[in-house]
Amino acid sequence: MAPMNVRDAARLPRRACFALPALALLPRGGAQAQTASQNLTLAVAAPPTTLDPHYHTLSPNNMIAEHFFDQLVGRDAAAQLRPGLAESWKLIDDTTWEFKLRRGVKFSNGDEFTAEDVLFTLKRIPNVLNSPGSFAIYTKGIASSEVVDPHTIRFKTNGIYPLLPQDLSQVYIICKAVGDNVSTGDFNNGRAVIGTGPFRLASFSPDDRVVMTRNDGYWGEKPQWAQVSYRFVANDGVRVAALLSGDVQMIDVVPPADMPRLRTTPGIVFSEIPSLRSIYIKLDTAHDVSPYISGPDGQKLEQNPLRDLRVRQALSIAINRQAIADRVMQGAAVPSGQMMPAGANGYVPDLPPPTFNTDRAKELLAAAGYPNGFQITLIGPNNRYVNDAQIIQAVGQMWQRIGVRTRVEAMPFSVLAQRQARNDMSAMLIGWATAGEPSTALRGNLTTRIPEKGFGTVNFSGYSNARVDALVDEGLRTPDDEKREDIFRQAMRVAMEDVSLITLHMQKNIWALRGGLSYEARADEYTVAMGVKRAG
Repeated sequence: MAPMNVRDAARLPRRACFALPALALLPRGGAQAQTASQNLTLAVAAPPTTLDPHYHTLSPNNMIAEHFFDQLVGRDAAAQLRPGLAESWKLIDDTTWEFKLRRGVKFSNGDEFTAEDVLFTLKRIPNVLNSPGSFAIYTKGIASSEVVDPHTIRFKTNGIYPLLPQDLSQVYIICKAVGDNVSTGDFNNGRAVIGTGPFRLASFSPDDRVVMTRNDGYWGEKPQWAQVSYRFVANDGVRVAALLSGDVQMIDVVPPADMPRLRTTPGIVFSEIPSLRSIYIKLDTAHDVSPYISGPDGQKLEQNPLRDLRVRQALSIAINRQAIADRVMQGAAVPSGQMMPAGANGYVPDLPPPTFNTDRAKELLAAAGYPNGFQITLIGPNNRYVNDAQIIQAVGQMWQRIGVRTRVEAMPFSVLAQRQARNDMSAMLIGWATAGEPSTALRGNLTTRIPEKGFGTVNFSGYSNARVDALVDEGLRTPDDEKREDIFRQAMRVAMEDVSLITLHMQKNIWALRGGLSYEARADEYTVAMGVKRAG
């Protein structure tokens, strides 16, 4: 297993656990005053890579951060913007946004939240060491910041930038009291987990669980739960067994194969919603000679086949997306030819999934100079997305049928994330959850990697198309919502027709609960304790 790149985080051994002082965290009266009805235990499929809310733009990390930190601009379950730490925001002129901050908000250490904490947060984000997916994608639009008063802050942008509220809905505000040199390790050991969110951190056991207690000083709606045990259970069978036995009261990423049995089990209820997550395959176009590709008999190739559009097209149309949705996903997915789901802002109606055609795929390979195919390694996670390991096995078998001999390697997502950051791959299954509009998917994945612009923050595969870059640039400067959406649609079409990556499907989000509980299903697939309610 590759070691974590963050020096301080690496000092935490796997399964290590810390516990914060109980008296500082438990409500008045201590643990004895809590009853079983006030406690919640849930299990999620994917563990976070860190408790640092700025280290990696990754859903499992963000799901945990939601409990301890807030953003200036929040999002509801339908991914629509709502006030967060900012009560309101408006454009003062074409390049100046003003945010009015909520008064009376305190951090979990008792410090008052002010505009200085916002400045501190924005300064830290681009300087997080060795980030494999920087949150700077959401702060690059800010040219400068001005504190008007403790509860008013203004942001200057380089030109017209209408998406700043959407960007800031992805940024978790931390307390300036943690200090300028705060590291990812400081969050992992609990010292820096000081937020304004609905819960306080009690303990963290990597790859096992986070235990949290209710923040009774929270400024918003208080959660029903005095204590939450937020467990990480990657194995589908173990997670389902824990629900059936009553060991946990809720699970996410319900395995499609277990749905029929669970639907007939008394006391089990479901919460479902179409997802904003696109599942796709990244292809290495950065290397002149890709590291895990060889000729049909294993010989070294002098050039990278994936740089040829015809090869990328062949690999795409060799995949039977509907068969994966029906058989591997058991209906818990919708085949897709783009990164936005139907009905979402930026969705391109006339951009369907590529038509499955093995004969045409073979013709394209031959035209590109590979009549006998080649060998390739396809990597992917085995504990991150619904049936991820089975998906890459299915894709590998489909590629074999066109002469592309495929070795499949499934691994823990923590290992995969490090390999992605090093572009140590030729083909890789990965996913991206949009924020309800297309700019993040476009900027993060499909633009040329230009860190100073916040472009290509997770585009480690080397894809670059000047037309896509220009359209995204234009869209980001377009204030009219309809015109901007049309420009982003054009950018998505160009990138998909160029097979910048191979989209497979959009996931469906499914949770299962017991014990008379309900959950407000979220389009962003986040599993958060605040959304779990008792019946009545």
